[in-house]
Amino acid sequence: MKKYFAILALTMVVASCGTSKTDRALSGGGIGAAVGAAGAAVLDKDPLAGAAIGGAVGAAGGALTNENDVNLGNPIWK
Repeated sequence: MKKYFAILALTMVVASCGTSKTDRALSGGGIGAAVGAAGAAVLDKDPLAGAAIGGAVGAAGGALTNENDVNLGNPIWK
């Protein structure tokens, strides 16, 4: 279970594409969902639950940070 939460914590670190809060929340949610689903699958847990939790954590991490904290560049949709 600790590994699962470590993966989710890492999601918050990488949830940072874009300059606006909306872009950062969207990209963070997408990255978080992917990492959460992969982490859950590796730990033999429900990937859908992992994606939901990871997406929520990633979106929150993206919305609560600004481009000066971590900046991975522009999101792919821009």
